Amino acid sequence: MTTETAHRAGMTHALLADGRTVEIRQARPDDLHQVLWLYEEMSPENRRLRFFAASRLSGRRAAERFCGPPRAGFLPLIAFCEDQLVGVAEYETDPADPTTAEIALAVADDFHHRGVGTLLLEHLVHAARANGVATFTADALAENHAMLKVFADLGLSTARRFENTEVHCTVGLEPDERYLAACDERGRTADAASLRPLLRPRSIAVVGAGAKPGSVGRAVLRNIRRAGFTGALHAVNPHTHSVEHTPSYPSVTAIPEPPELAVLAVPARAVPQVAEECGKSGVRALVVLTSGLGAAEAEALLVTVRRYGMRLVGPNCLGVANTEEPVRLDATFAAHRPLPGTAGVAVQSGGVGIALLGGLSRLGIGVSSFVSLGDKYDVSGNDLLQWWEEDGRTDLALLHLESFGNPRAFSRTARRVTRTMPLLTVDAGRSDAGRRAAASHTAAAATPTMTRQALFTQAGIIATRTVGELLDTAALLHAQPLPAGSRVAVVSNAGGAGVLAADACVEAGLSVPELPADLVADLLEWLPPGASAGNPVDATAAVGDQSLSAVLDRLAAHGAVDAVLLALVPTALAAATGDDPLRALTHATPERRPRTVAAVLLDQAESVRLLHTRGGGAVPAYADPQSAARALAHAAERARFLARPPGTFPEPHGTDAEAARALVDAFLAEHPDGGWLDPRRSAELLDHYRIPQLPWAWAEDERSAVEAAARLAPGPEDRVVLKAYWPGLVHKTEEGAVLLDLAGEEKVRQAYRSLAARFGEVMTGVLVQPMAERGTELFTGVVQDQVFGPLVLFGLGGTATELLADHAARLAPLSDRDVHDLITAPRSAPLLFGYRGGGPVDLEALEQLLLRVSRMACDLPQLAEADLNPVVARPDGVTALDVRIRLLPRQARDPYLRRLR
Repeated sequence: MTTETAHRAGMTHALLADGRTVEIRQARPDDLHQVLWLYEEMSPENRRLRFFAASRLSGRRAAERFCGPPRAGFLPLIAFCEDQLVGVAEYETDPADPTTAEIALAVADDFHHRGVGTLLLEHLVHAARANGVATFTADALAENHAMLKVFADLGLSTARRFENTEVHCTVGLEPDERYLAACDERGRTADAASLRPLLRPRSIAVVGAGAKPGSVGRAVLRNIRRAGFTGALHAVNPHTHSVEHTPSYPSVTAIPEPPELAVLAVPARAVPQVAEECGKSGVRALVVLTSGLGAAEAEALLVTVRRYGMRLVGPNCLGVANTEEPVRLDATFAAHRPLPGTAGVAVQSGGVGIALLGGLSRLGIGVSSFVSLGDKYDVSGNDLLQWWEEDGRTDLALLHLESFGNPRAFSRTARRVTRTMPLLTVDAGRSDAGRRAAASHTAAAATPTMTRQALFTQAGIIATRTVGELLDTAALLHAQPLPAGSRVAVVSNAGGAGVLAADACVEAGLSVPELPADLVADLLEWLPPGASAGNPVDATAAVGDQSLSAVLDRLAAHGAVDAVLLALVPTALAAATGDDPLRALTHATPERRPRTVAAVLLDQAESVRLLHTRGGGAVPAYADPQSAARALAHAAERARFLARPPGTFPEPHGTDAEAARALVDAFLAEHPDGGWLDPRRSAELLDHYRIPQLPWAWAEDERSAVEAAARLAPGPEDRVVLKAYWPGLVHKTEEGAVLLDLAGEEKVRQAYRSLAARFGEVMTGVLVQPMAERGTELFTGVVQDQVFGPLVLFGLGGTATELLADHAARLAPLSDRDVHDLITAPRSAPLLFGYRGGGPVDLEALEQLLLRVSRMACDLPQLAEADLNPVVARPDGVTALDVRIRLLPRQARDPYLRRLR
């Protein structure tokens, strides 16, 4: 189905710059009167700028043409905002050159400067590219500055040619990083504007605020009042005039002034009707606490919020909160009010939300805004990231997401946000239970856990395994500077505690290095007799708080370590002398200790708390060494992420995407349900991306196999390989379908006869290849995840690929940084760089291979699996020896096109 057909089949919704929702779809003949109305209501000046004349006749002709019967090469799009037509845009290809199309657009007078034209252009660009159009052209009057600015700000390459009073514009449609960044900025502005009625409402209605004290609606109403919400507050309950000292109305439509936000706590069957009433009344945002919506109720709810342009949180959620002044919003039914602070929190699980709110309050970090996403029909984690990026308060983002609606868009947003604030998540759903049986090595390696970890790693997200670990890490990031590296000095007042802390650091991936002699000597001057100043530093139970403070000062100021971890146990000696080792932490100032400092208090009841210091800072104290070490490791990883520049996305030269798409289309025309490419088509597809392969020949009988071997291995010492093939064969070695090291005509004949006898009529032929030179056997491949998109895998190859499971993965498209991480992440990576005297492989060729595989995966959404195993890497290049490719009939979906779910 072409994109033009897709637009005819349905519609999409997107956000304008002011946060309002528009519906975008293809124009139909029955839209004629509305399009005509749009043109006729334009001011004479705007009509002149659009048609180069003020005549109404030009508008009628344009409307009739715009709403005419569908025709090839023509796509007319219209945008509605709450049933009002607010904009039209079209492209029509040049009959002489179908890769070029002329465009035109018009926006209703009262919707100028809201981003209607730009949004329609983005959707035209998306549709045109999918249908092979590479260039847009447009003519405008030179005085039409607004239209020329739209083209200039679009982010695509634009050229202008002035001809008297007119300007001819040419726009290249190939999206690059500049275009995606421009779309990001427009999306961020629109998203933040759309969430203002949700998180900064001027008025609220709680629908379903029951008279009984135990009702959810009443609890929400009580929390809103107790938080000191400064706007207008209403209850909706037809059975009473007042709830919790708040005026009550029989319905939302009865409220004199429409509220901006409505919180729904009504039975599931009533949700669609109440949402409809809210939309008609002018409500701008809904929070639906109700759970248990059936499919019909869910669909009706989503249709309603889209029709009226409302943003929706939930259903099945805990509510929303915003502690900023003067909003003071707590529209949740949590037992305790969130403490004001700087952490943004978004969760799908209400229980996790309550735990995070409690933990952040206990730590004193507090919350800037909190959103319980629930079933996530509309507002998502991506929306909240963009809100926190703009709100001016949030400096720490915490997410608990059980699903991802658009992971690639989320990843792009998160990559940007994590440059300005830490983003932490709990990696929920790590189990592989129920995963489908893998059809190839690539699919076997691509576990759900690996896919999510690729997303988190590429975006710089700190992924923890538990809520407790998330809070542990949040405490450190909130209170302390990031460590410059992973070197930790461990100090203790008991040797055993120091050993436990050192072990925990090493197990978390940190290092506990020996300290330099000058530093050891300096420390010993401050330590009591019997102390040791290695690493760990055993200060002994006799150390006084002043001496311990001096030791910490010197370690934190010295360049030998990046962080200091103090492990303390209570001692009778300290109690008898009146010394308090904690004073060594709390009496310091940040200037004295510029490096990261954390503590382990083995007798502490709380898992983590913040010890406030004299200088206004704080030190996180943990109950066990493992928690402290994991938090330090996460902080060190964030420091490494920030120290590296954002990656670029190199385009491999010489690829032929059009020829590759033609090959895929031809195969799927023959096999509508998809399937595995035969060796010839697999090799041809790799050739279109210039992926190096071993020479090969196809043979369907003994004679042709012998002739192919003679061509590929003409020398007396040359040898060949025979690989049997039949449709559906995946694991050749396991089937005994590969015969190696064949020299001479007779050996080749015997090998062919052996394969033919073993597999009989099922074998359709053999692949003949020369024996490859020895090298490091690697593996790379692609899995097209239905949710996450293409995932590129890399690691140690050969027959033990699945057994050793030495793989890394990244989501495509790969940046140069992703490629570097893929190559260095596997445990076997030292083999590529000259392990124990061996020469390094051709790393540049290996990087190019991964970039080309990534490009192929992005160009071809039908590429369900690609398995290149083994790939032999040598100092003089890399070569794929075997390839398996499976195609499925799938349509491309641009993850970066601005649209609501």
